[in-house]
Amino acid sequence: MPSGRNHAQIHGRLHVFASAARHLSFTSAAQELNVTPGAVSQQIRQLEDRLGVKLFNRAPRGVVLTAEGQRLSQVVARSYGEVDEVLSHLQAGRMGGIFRLRSIPSFLEKWLMPRLGALRDAYPDISFRFVAEDSSWSLRDGEFDLAIDLNEGIYPGLLTTPLVQEHIFPVCAPALVRASHPLKTPRDLVHYPLLHDITAWRGSYAYAEWSYYLAQSDADDVDVRRGYTFNRYALTLEAARAAMGVAIARQTLITDELSSGALIAPFDLAVPNRKHYVLVYPPGALGDPRVRAVHDWFVARFPAPSQSSTGDTP
Repeated sequence: MPSGRNHAQIHGRLHVFASAARHLSFTSAAQELNVTPGAVSQQIRQLEDRLGVKLFNRAPRGVVLTAEGQRLSQVVARSYGEVDEVLSHLQAGRMGGIFRLRSIPSFLEKWLMPRLGALRDAYPDISFRFVAEDSSWSLRDGEFDLAIDLNEGIYPGLLTTPLVQEHIFPVCAPALVRASHPLKTPRDLVHYPLLHDITAWRGSYAYAEWSYYLAQSDADDVDVRRGYTFNRYALTLEAARAAMGVAIARQTLITDELSSGALIAPFDLAVPNRKHYVLVYPPGALGDPRVRAVHDWFVARFPAPSQSSTGDTP
């Protein structure tokens, strides 16, 4: 009967066997395990010696399992699969429960929705409660686990982590531009209706976004009050697609509208609007493993900001 020491030496080589059996290649197994093919071959040979049976036969391309190797491969694959499943449940169990995520509608709709599957896959046992609330609503401790907002990052009694600074630029439908009035510089906007998001950021006024862009573009003689107003960013883009006027696009949130050709950016000028998307949370919230994990999931998807966090992240 094999000794406990012999069993331990056999078990220690099974992960190498499992990889080689899965790929039917010592070279591919070596790449997966970050070792040399020679090391894989040696581990398999030592395992065969311990078991007293041959597990692989050489083939012109790679290796093939013997009858004994196939039998062992089935058992090992099933066992490792069960172990992986248990580990996943244990890890997900620490990240379960209800998670309340508040966000301004534009970020939730244009940035998070296309990535929602990745968030779900990362934390399958968390039941997310998404609430889209515009910037006219106040953020109060106790009403959310994590919030996403666009502002200067000042929230009395709350902590923040900056994600990215927003940049803005005009967009419109190709059909809107008339030959008689081409859009060559921002001053040419005088000939076209402007589309406004009246809740662009917390505390903004109806024409704030366009006013800021035109001032930064040396085109503040354009009448900013012309055009149409909406209380949702996505509605301004839809109106732009319908050739109703020129909208302000936010670099972080523009998705396939430009690549598909539905919208064009007539000027090569995107200006920082001095606002940042930030994660907002109550003091001490990052001590909760769920909040920390979701917080870090968002942070990892943006380049590191130049300024440091104003929150309690390390």
